[in-house]
Amino acid sequence: MLKNKNRITPILILLTIGLFIAIMFYVRGSNNRTLYRNLYRQWEEDYVVEESDGKTWIKAAPRTSLSEGQGYGMLISAMAGEKGWAKKEDFQRLYRFYLANRLTIDDQQTELMSWKQVDKKVYSTNATDGDLYIAESLIKAGKLWNEPKYLQQAKLLLADILRYDYNSTTQTLTVGDWANKKSKYYYLMRTSDVLPTYFDDFYQLTGNSQWLTIKKVMLTKLYQLSKQHSSGLVPDFAWISKKGVRPAKANEVAGKNDGDYSGNACRVPLFLATSKDARAKKIVTKMLRFFSKQKQVTAGYQLKKPEFDNLFVSQQYVFTNRLTDTNYYDAALITLVAMME
Repeated sequence: MLKNKNRITPILILLTIGLFIAIMFYVRGSNNRTLYRNLYRQWEEDYVVEESDGKTWIKAAPRTSLSEGQGYGMLISAMAGEKGWAKKEDFQRLYRFYLANRLTIDDQQTELMSWKQVDKKVYSTNATDGDLYIAESLIKAGKLWNEPKYLQQAKLLLADILRYDYNSTTQTLTVGDWANKKSKYYYLMRTSDVLPTYFDDFYQLTGNSQWLTIKKVMLTKLYQLSKQHSSGLVPDFAWISKKGVRPAKANEVAGKNDGDYSGNACRVPLFLATSKDARAKKIVTKMLRFFSKQKQVTAGYQLKKPEFDNLFVSQQYVFTNRLTDTNYYDAALITLVAMME
């Protein structure tokens, strides 16, 4: 859920600050289709785990899967299907695992996925980001393979996200079902949960304008955070109140980097880059202006006083090197970006 996963690495930061656009431009000069297909095959080989009963899951750690990882896997599978690299059955096996690990809340079966599974133990709460990725993957797969059951399941899942992961006062998504009105985390926002293109897709599928409201409000909060610092960087987590929105302080949520542009926030440019919304473009543009002034990009930044030591090598190697086989988060995001090209 909020545990610090120690996932800040050079590859991760280089990938997710939006510079993937420049990387893509570089790679276009080579046989990028073969390169991306090879990345997909590497990811599949290293992280997709098959079970004997026709299910597959994404290995986040030995014997451990996460809804976030399953969501990435389902997205990658659907997008690989669009390129002709994955079959419907590849997605279906991931889908079966999701269905088998849904939550029961107050004796009611929900469509939310347990945030973590270790061996056969299923944890009893969800993480909003994982369920958002799963919902988007179902929409993509439903359209690609003309499969009504995926689209119907997406509708059911989205309804439960609004039921269990929504703050009606702030009109924003919470970080999970456990961050309810009784929890001090009810007013906490994970900045990487601002997914404007996904929210548009959710509205198009369901016809529920609540998704457009969520998009508007959460983008506004993110824009306000971006304006608070000359770098335009946003924190991993932020608190929403009547006075506005402020970055979380160190160790208020998950660890010392809660208020920094770190393991969660570094996904923000990636998920805003495809949006046509003016606010999304302003946030990304401001970040890119900051990063364009740096010779290289380091692994994480404080908002007020960015550090520029320990510079890393050119970002071109992100796609040309073999994927790491020990960090599902890095590998999944690199592969996901390759699928977006």
